[in-house]
Amino acid sequence: MKLPDSTTPSLFDRLALDRHRARAQHEALFLHQAAVDEVQDRLSMVNKTFTAPAIVTPFAHIWQDVLPEARIVEDADVLDLTPGAHDLVIHAMALHWANDPVGQLIQCHRALRPDGLLLVVCLGGETLHELRAALGQAEIEVTGGLSPRIAPMAELRDLGGLLQRAGLALPVADTARLTAEYRDLTNLMRDLRAMGETNSLTDRMKRPTRRQVFARAQHIYAEHFTTSQGRLAATFDLICLTGWSPDESQQKPLRPGSATARLADALGTKEGKLSD
Repeated sequence: MKLPDSTTPSLFDRLALDRHRARAQHEALFLHQAAVDEVQDRLSMVNKTFTAPAIVTPFAHIWQDVLPEARIVEDADVLDLTPGAHDLVIHAMALHWANDPVGQLIQCHRALRPDGLLLVVCLGGETLHELRAALGQAEIEVTGGLSPRIAPMAELRDLGGLLQRAGLALPVADTARLTAEYRDLTNLMRDLRAMGETNSLTDRMKRPTRRQVFARAQHIYAEHFTTSQGRLAATFDLICLTGWSPDESQQKPLRPGSATARLADALGTKEGKLSD
């Protein structure tokens, strides 16, 4: 695959992202452990044995024992995947940092054999909407401006559409929501740093943020997003995508007008005309 054009603006700063991930702490990677559980649950429902899997991940040690025979591939703009080499590709907790998410899915599709499965888990939806709202309002009130702080999160429907754009068949998209609780804003942001999930936006503010912004954000967060125990709630939506490399053996929708029975007969009711 052609390397991305260096002159094309990138939403994410990959060098910053790599630095953040290098400082991640194993005990803080609970979202990746949750993603492992989601993947194993979905694979248990697939009536097929996979013999040549690959896993795309920024944290190899989390996934290396999930499928011991799998080839572990580093998350990068250009994936080290061989075309047609795999019957299963898992893209694990990295698509939300991709500058070209469709390109990532296309690369995975190319690596699949016919009737091979792509399984993606990433953050999206309402992830960290509480933090986004609190920081945004606080910064506007204190500084009169707004800087990029939290990566934009794709909606479920949009991510499902990416599977079709990548040429995959039988696409399915669903969400597994997790809610974590924190004592205060400092602990939440410390946890995000330990996950390697802090701000890697290219246009992020490079100078230190004024303390008043965080103090005000703490107040706003506590006022609007506390649990019954008085702790701060933080939402993480794990988006799970599945799609298959097209194959003649797969089920296909019936051609419009090819039905041989009336719906009214199947429902045991009478068919009538709609009123004008």
